[in-house]
Amino acid sequence: MATGTPDLPSAPIDTSQAHPARVYDWLLGGKDNYPVDEAVGRNLPPEAHDGARQNRAFMHRAVAWLAAQGMDQFLDIGTGIPTEPNLHQVVQRVLPAARVVYTDNDPIVLRHAEALLVSHPEGATDYIQADVRRPEEIVEHARKVLDFSRPVALSLIALMHFITDEQGAYEIVRDLVSALPSGSHLVLSHASSDLYPELSDRVTDEYAKGGIRLAFRTRAEVARFFDGLDLVEPGLVTAVEWFRSAPAPQREDCGIYAGVARVP
Repeated sequence: MATGTPDLPSAPIDTSQAHPARVYDWLLGGKDNYPVDEAVGRNLPPEAHDGARQNRAFMHRAVAWLAAQGMDQFLDIGTGIPTEPNLHQVVQRVLPAARVVYTDNDPIVLRHAEALLVSHPEGATDYIQADVRRPEEIVEHARKVLDFSRPVALSLIALMHFITDEQGAYEIVRDLVSALPSGSHLVLSHASSDLYPELSDRVTDEYAKGGIRLAFRTRAEVARFFDGLDLVEPGLVTAVEWFRSAPAPQREDCGIYAGVARVP
C-alpha cells in the first residue's frame, strides 16, 4: 500500500538563488527550474551535461542490481526533482513491495512530493523535506516507513560534493551508516577533483558564481566515505565503469566516482 505525508507543509521557493537540484534538473533537460538555475547550467561545459546523464544512469544500474539481490528498502537523500524513471520506479519493477523514503531540502522537490509518492500498490514511498546535515532527523522519520532491523540501502547520489569537510561531510555519512543494520548498502557517487582538474575547477567556479559551493574530492578522499564498509565489485570506479548485471559499455570519459558497499 502506498504511503505518504498527507499534510506536507508549504515552503517558499527562492527563485533568486540557484539550487543544485534545479541546476541538475536543467542539465537533464527538465523543466522544473528557474532562470537563475539555467544561467548556471548554460555556463557549464558540455561535460557537465554528460556527467549528469552518467550519474543518473549509475543510480539506475546500482539500485536495480540491489533490488535484484533482494534489497527492498531504500533511503534516498538528495533526491532532486523526479526524472522518470525515478528510484522507486526502478526498484519496484523488480520488487513491487519495495519501500522507499525520499529526502531533499529544496521546496520545489516538496511540490513534487505527490508525484514521488505514487508507489506500486504493493510497496510504499514517503518523502521528508530535510537537510542531510541533520541526519538524525532523517533517520527518525525514515523509521516510520522503513524497518531498520532489516537491511536498508542508503543512496547518496551526487550529494556529498555539496558538503564541505568543515560542514562535517564524513561525519554525516558515518552517522547515517551507523544507523543501518548489517547487510545494508551505501550507494554513493561524487564528482572528482583529480580526474580532470581543469574541468573540475571550471565547474566549481561556475557554481560559485551562482552561489553554490562545491567540494569536489580526489579518489582517495571519496574512498574515505566507504571506510569500514565492504565495496562490492568493481569497487570505487567512475560512474560509467560501474556495472554488475551487464558488461561495461565502450570507454567513455567520466569525472564522477561511484561505488556500492555493504555494511558488515
